[in-house]
Amino acid sequence: MGIVVGYLATPEGRAALGAAADEARMRDVPVVVVVSLRPDASPDERASLDAELGKVERKLTKREVAYEIRVRDGGDVADDLISAAEETGASLIVIGVRRRSPVGKLILGVNAQRVLFDAPCPVMTVKPTA
Repeated sequence: MGIVVGYLATPEGRAALGAAADEARMRDVPVVVVVSLRPDASPDERASLDAELGKVERKLTKREVAYEIRVRDGGDVADDLISAAEETGASLIVIGVRRRSPVGKLILGVNAQRVLFDAPCPVMTVKPTA
C-alpha cells in the first residue's frame, strides 16, 4: 500500500507532490512518484528532468517520506498512473489540476478524467495555491 503521485515540474505537479507527501506521512506509507516523459523529449529536457528529480528526492527526504521514482518513457500519463497504482496496490492517487476558464470547467482534462474514472483506488485532485 502506498500513494501514487503524478509529477511534472509545474505548479500543479509540485502541489500534487506536496499533498502526496503530507498524506504519506499521515498514513505512514511510501510515495511512488510517476513521471511520464514525452516520446520526443530532447536530451536537454531529460537533463532538466534529472535536476528536477533531484529536488523531488531532497523534498521527500527532508519530509522523511519513503519514496520510489518511476520515469516512464513515451507512455500515456493516465495509463502510467493507473498501472503504478495497480502494481503497488496503492491506497490513493494524487494528481494536480489546472484552474480552468468557465467554459473549460465543463470539461476536465483528458488524463485527469481517465485517472478519475479508471483508477483502482480513490483519487485526490489538488491545485496550486494562489
